[in-house]
Amino acid sequence: MDAFKVRGGRPLHGTVRVSGTKNLISKFMVASMLADTPSTFTNAPVHLGEVDITASIARSLGSDVMLKDEANGTLTINTPTIQTTVVPQAFAGLNRIPILMIGPLLHRNGSAYVPMPGGDKIGQRPVNFHTAALEAMGATISYKDGYFACEADKLIGTSISLPFPSVGATENIIMAATLAEGTTIIENAAVEPEVIELMKYLQKMGCIISVETNRRIIIEGVKHLQGAMQKVLPDRIEAASFACAAIATKGDVYIEGAHQSSMITFLNAIRRAGADYDVTGAGIRFWYKDKIKPLAIETDVHPGFMTDWQQPWVLLMTQATGMSVVHETVYENRFGYVEELRKMGAQIELYKSCLGGTPCRFKTLVYPHSAVILGPTKLKGSTINIPDLRAGFVYLIAAALAEGESTVLGIHHVERGYERIQQKLAGLGADIERVTVS
Repeated sequence: MDAFKVRGGRPLHGTVRVSGTKNLISKFMVASMLADTPSTFTNAPVHLGEVDITASIARSLGSDVMLKDEANGTLTINTPTIQTTVVPQAFAGLNRIPILMIGPLLHRNGSAYVPMPGGDKIGQRPVNFHTAALEAMGATISYKDGYFACEADKLIGTSISLPFPSVGATENIIMAATLAEGTTIIENAAVEPEVIELMKYLQKMGCIISVETNRRIIIEGVKHLQGAMQKVLPDRIEAASFACAAIATKGDVYIEGAHQSSMITFLNAIRRAGADYDVTGAGIRFWYKDKIKPLAIETDVHPGFMTDWQQPWVLLMTQATGMSVVHETVYENRFGYVEELRKMGAQIELYKSCLGGTPCRFKTLVYPHSAVILGPTKLKGSTINIPDLRAGFVYLIAAALAEGESTVLGIHHVERGYERIQQKLAGLGADIERVTVS
């Protein structure tokens, strides 16, 4: 298998450009299938495993997908007809995209057969929010032999209240509602920047959609949508990960494309931790000062501290002087990566209790969803195996920080969500090479 060999101990310095958002480009591609005319996306991360998977799913259904490898990639997708409403079983478990295909397929052909979605093993990620909402809009859905069988003569707008502001469920309902008859109201909706960007793209396509107070989204169904052009927002998860890498290695990195507006909560945490940043028109510079301070952080839905910032933050806190606490309130099993960091010398303990004041769905359950980190700790090189996408970047930061050499296995996980990660880290001075191991 392929792996990264990393020789650590070098502070990261220089400039890196973050790619377009992995969590957005795939949703744009699905939404484009609501129309029978082409859409074009600029700043698209065309060298991304997630894009490859989603493009293959779309092509299997009849889409023509064209990728242009430019300075900032361009992706054009056109679906004049839906040739089949069956998403092949080969795509089961690879990512979360199959469940999002239901709306476009129902609107275009009246039926959809999609396998169980996959994605990172970070806790329960049930699709019942998705299916319950689609059934409330008039779809008939059953599950048999690994497939969701969905049928609907037409979808009807309705009022849907989500038990939790799930990003994926919100996006699924929005896409299904665009061509539904009547008005759909989503209560307790997710309002992450990626959701707002999807709404902006759909509005360009002809959708009538608005966001109101208290997490309410209203969509007025229209009869037809047409393709549109949209720029992919730079990835705020990648930007935060490089920021933590720069500070943890006592470096200084300018992150081109980082947006202050989508990172306000993270930036506040960086300054409280004793590091610093400077916002310019084109990006944000992050640098280590003289000491990293410990902090207590709780993840939450937007505009809170993003759950996907948690892993690089924990790594950063291993270099803080004192005890830090991280309370994860979004996913119950987001600390699966910790054991490998312990192998490298990190002092991290996990607890099933809520070490924080944020209302938490896991309060009475038995999941280890709080972490206490003691630092600063010198990490040592090791052989570590990536369990999921976000842990992958953390392991690369840890390897770049550690004394000695590390072999990082399971790199397909990180390459699914981070474009040209080896080249980007090497450009900042990391000693990293791709190798084949048996």
